[in-house]
Amino acid sequence: MQMYDIICKKKTNKELSTEEINWLVKEFTAGNISDAQMTAFLMAVYFNSMTERETLDLTLAMEHSGDVLDLSSIDKITVDKHSTGGVGDKTTLFIAPTVASLGVKVPKMSGRGLGHTGGTIDKLESIEGFNTSLSFDEFSDVVKSVGCAVVGQTGKLTPADKKIYALRDVTATVDSIPLIASSIMSKKLATGNSCILLDVKCGSGAFMKDKESAKALADTMVKIGNNAGRNCAALITDMTKPLGRAIGNSLEVIEAAEALKGKEKGEFFDLCIELSANMLSLAGKGTPEECAVMAKEAVESGKAFNKFKEMISAQGGSPEVVEDYKLFKQPKFIHEVYADKSGIVTCNDCEAIGLVSLSLGAGRTVKDAPIDHSAGVYLDKLCGERVEKGEKIATLYSSIDCDMAKIGERFSSVYQITDTNLV
Repeated sequence: MQMYDIICKKKTNKELSTEEINWLVKEFTAGNISDAQMTAFLMAVYFNSMTERETLDLTLAMEHSGDVLDLSSIDKITVDKHSTGGVGDKTTLFIAPTVASLGVKVPKMSGRGLGHTGGTIDKLESIEGFNTSLSFDEFSDVVKSVGCAVVGQTGKLTPADKKIYALRDVTATVDSIPLIASSIMSKKLATGNSCILLDVKCGSGAFMKDKESAKALADTMVKIGNNAGRNCAALITDMTKPLGRAIGNSLEVIEAAEALKGKEKGEFFDLCIELSANMLSLAGKGTPEECAVMAKEAVESGKAFNKFKEMISAQGGSPEVVEDYKLFKQPKFIHEVYADKSGIVTCNDCEAIGLVSLSLGAGRTVKDAPIDHSAGVYLDKLCGERVEKGEKIATLYSSIDCDMAKIGERFSSVYQITDTNLV
């Protein structure tokens, strides 16, 4: 086979064979296809898309480009949840222990944050001693004994995806549904879970900005999962505003802990119950409605929160931190933002709120750069809530040397107050 011929075929919108796609992924991973040629192929896919069969073949080829985990020694049925990312998305910290407390194993591999979206691994590493780099045997042992574990993705999983994504990132070919779907699902399939729930975010703070594109991505990923023999479903959830009150690593762990204690209710809690219910349903525990009742009872009884503490302890962290929040690293600088008039809080750019948290040190712009676990934004007033002039609407935290006042002004420019006479 020749790469030139494959590029020409896709450029003229002809369907590639399974053999051609397998060869393409194998040879590029091995370094036998140039970045220039792969870029030409990716651009052809960007403009001409791929068929359902081509997208599945690309996903499976990337899945098998590296290690594929076998979780059968843990349990016959294991369940995973993947979110396409957003601002303040700490749902894994809630759903993993909640689902595990109800007898379903949750072996979870998550990533670090980059840009305005936070990473679950970064959040958990704000807990001193928490080990996200367990060996596979250690990971399996924790899931078997506790019911859930959250670790970073091994570098041996889907090397083809890592190489292809690096090119997509610099060639303006990221926003292609077949390429997004195959990238996400190749990793999900390689991690070996039998059930996969996809949380596809939609809105200004998400990658998919409108419902049509979010639904197209969700449908494509569910078809890939089901065609690959997994029990797969998707929810499309709102990211037009931050999820919950906390944006930033230790702040989000605290909010998740408060929700697991049943003390923090609202949209974040409701979404976590919905996600937990659908994961339990995929695992055969009942209808989503029945499972939602089970999930709420797990929280009310304290089972879910106790499971969270078990997981923290099993992975080397101190569970006392989610009882006494002063044990987290404390920020050096605090800046409070107050309402300059009375009205209703509105958020006109969710992504910009995430970028404020990034500028405080809570995220990274370069892969593997250090982050400030104490940094972030706490929303004292949520979008849609009424605020009176002079009331506090948010608190900014950081331990890095930055202009907190100027960052506060940036925050106020996107987290605005609308005059109630105009509502």
